[in-house]
Amino acid sequence: MKRYKVISIPGDGIGLEVTPPAMQVVDHLAERYQFAVDWEVTPWGSEYFRKHGRMMPVDGLEIMSKFDAIYLGAIGSPDIADTETLWGLLIPIRRDFDQYINLRPIRSYKGIASPLKGDKEIDMVIVRENTEGEYSKVGGRYSQNTPYETALQVAVFSRHGIERVTRYAVAQAQSRRKEIVSATKSNGIIYSMPFWDEVVNSVLKEHPEIKSTQILIDALAAALVLRPETFDVIVASNLFGDILSDLAAALVGSIGIAPSGNINPEHKFPSMFEPVHGSAPDIAGKGIANPVGAIQAAEMMLDHLGESKAAADIRRGITDLFAAGIATKDLGGTENTASFTEKLLGKL
Repeated sequence: MKRYKVISIPGDGIGLEVTPPAMQVVDHLAERYQFAVDWEVTPWGSEYFRKHGRMMPVDGLEIMSKFDAIYLGAIGSPDIADTETLWGLLIPIRRDFDQYINLRPIRSYKGIASPLKGDKEIDMVIVRENTEGEYSKVGGRYSQNTPYETALQVAVFSRHGIERVTRYAVAQAQSRRKEIVSATKSNGIIYSMPFWDEVVNSVLKEHPEIKSTQILIDALAAALVLRPETFDVIVASNLFGDILSDLAAALVGSIGIAPSGNINPEHKFPSMFEPVHGSAPDIAGKGIANPVGAIQAAEMMLDHLGESKAAADIRRGITDLFAAGIATKDLGGTENTASFTEKLLGKL
């Protein structure tokens, strides 16, 4: 029997409520398909910060390196600056474990209303560069607390980083409709975005079977709203991919159903899987959080670990429940976190 070691970080807010249902679903399928997941649940997050002044232990990354995967619930608290919560936990994990791909599948479901007019079938993948780009620590603040205070933020784009994210996007497209859109802003950002275009195009020239287009980010945002059904694979920088994927998730009904994977494709380091939503302190503790994003993040984790049959079962189960009108309140349904999970387990 295959055994996988997974470290779970429920984190903050509704992360504490949606992580256990996802673990239940994984354990249910592990029994069916004759594999086992050895979970280790940690108390890291904002509460840990309040007690220790940091989001995870000093040796947290070393601890995580011994696991096959990392499963994250949500991070963030209103009383702690995002620079502490994100740069103290999430971003160090992405960078130290070279999780250079942020993969965000976006699918529409029958039974779940979109804010868009018409019945558009949406099925796309956004491949976001995850370790460099606009989210760098290069820069600083000068003349602080004076009228001349200035902030400098330097975006970092390397040929190596752009090439590898583009190659990953090509691999995704080859298993889908063989179409890639590259998000750019080379008409306004004079150095990094023309360089992005140049490197992306050099990789795509090696793959004439892939139909490719580059679209300015503002026009692309509009096109996602007007004709989302036409998109297959979008490759984007760290910032652009972050914004586009949240927009696309909203188009299929709710950010509460969107999963993401922070992936080290070579399996040299553990990859991390998480729902896209935040800690949602306004609804935390009420038992009404939508667990689907967290459960679909677990689905992505199973796929990554090689348990594709179990992952496919999760996709079918959620699809069937939505088609039958079974959903949580944020999607217009009547279920809460526990009842939806119970019905999914029953369907599985």
